[in-house]
Amino acid sequence: MKKKLFVVSLGCTKNLVDTEVMLGKLKDYEISQNIKEADVIIVNSCGFIEAAKEESLQTVFELHSQRKKDSILVMAGCLSERYKEELKKELTEVDIFTGVGDYDKIDKLLEEKRDYFSSTPYLIKNEDRVVTGSNYHAYIKLSEGCNQTCSFCAIPSFKGKLQSRPVESIVTEIQRLVEKGFYDFTFVSQDSSSYLRDFGQKDGLIKLIEEVEKVEGVKSARILYLYPSTTSTELIEKIADSPIFHKYFEMPIQHISSKMLKIMKRGAGTDRTKELLEKMRNVNESFLRTSIIVGHPQESEKDFKELCDFLEKFDFDRVNLFAYSDEEGTFAHQMKNKVPQETIDERLKILDEIVKEKTLKSLKKDLGKVIEAVLEGESEESELLLSARKIMWAPEVDGEILVNESKTQNLETGKIYKIEITELVDDKLLGKVIKEA
Repeated sequence: MKKKLFVVSLGCTKNLVDTEVMLGKLKDYEISQNIKEADVIIVNSCGFIEAAKEESLQTVFELHSQRKKDSILVMAGCLSERYKEELKKELTEVDIFTGVGDYDKIDKLLEEKRDYFSSTPYLIKNEDRVVTGSNYHAYIKLSEGCNQTCSFCAIPSFKGKLQSRPVESIVTEIQRLVEKGFYDFTFVSQDSSSYLRDFGQKDGLIKLIEEVEKVEGVKSARILYLYPSTTSTELIEKIADSPIFHKYFEMPIQHISSKMLKIMKRGAGTDRTKELLEKMRNVNESFLRTSIIVGHPQESEKDFKELCDFLEKFDFDRVNLFAYSDEEGTFAHQMKNKVPQETIDERLKILDEIVKEKTLKSLKKDLGKVIEAVLEGESEESELLLSARKIMWAPEVDGEILVNESKTQNLETGKIYKIEITELVDDKLLGKVIKEA
């Protein structure tokens, strides 16, 4: 009888890719959704901000309380790497600790039942992943580490400097996935627009785009996490002209005040940030997503008002809002003039209203149109509705389209259809399937 494996992947999609590598190494195990019958339990943890750290620890405690006797509980990932010494001493619930460098060795670690931490982060090579959650879409990791020195971010302290995967390695992985039926890809890293800079190439993403476009079977692709300091006009133009890559631009600006961008050590000031955003917005039928940090030390009312004014005037399609998290080991952690939590919460509420209006404005642009969307199965809203995703949108974060009618029989999950958008109900688009795309 096969041993049973229970896995939880927390945090970002980059973590998910690493989890899928571990699943590829543990194919001899049977995946179980029942913690009480699992022989091995793996938590791939997140250690980015305080809320994520708390979630990782609570997950470990909860799983430990339910697991069967003699099972093995493994804690891997960013939190384990960042606080390895403290956790090994205090977290007695865990049997094996490993960090961000040994996902491809998980089978050996389980066999030897020992902790292990490599000196460098793991960078996927030719390992065979088990892609989860989709039969058509996969995340592709471009690199590990980061050369940015953002004041609020602890990632470089435990993941180190930028390490890019060779283009050939990425193309080979995509070719293998296409052979398995995957056609939609999302490229991720800490700083995607710095891809290949560690190899001396300024615009490595342009070369990557050109090579991916040559892979037969790739129908759809998008790149996440462009940064103002490393995004060029040439890259924007390349994405705009690509027949495969969507005109999808995600650039986490974090703020717009010149003073705050300098304090945050973002590497690009207000003028350059706005210039890039305008170029992206001027691309026909482009889609813009960003992230904002609220309450960074020394953020004044004037800075906050400037941010509000900008978000009211500029039409982002989606905006992620984050409360500042005071992370030890970062430059911001040592700063004075911290913003009180009460003030941060008030500012978040104000921005949330602005962001909701912007999201609705973006969604309304599709009303009455026939768009291409991929069918993702039954909607969680109701068993009477199907769920679809506009093919341009990134999975999980940009929303869903509820399908209540179809002129086509025998609809298939994972297929692209032409969908006519008929209504906007709250923050969800409603539509009917017209035909296969």
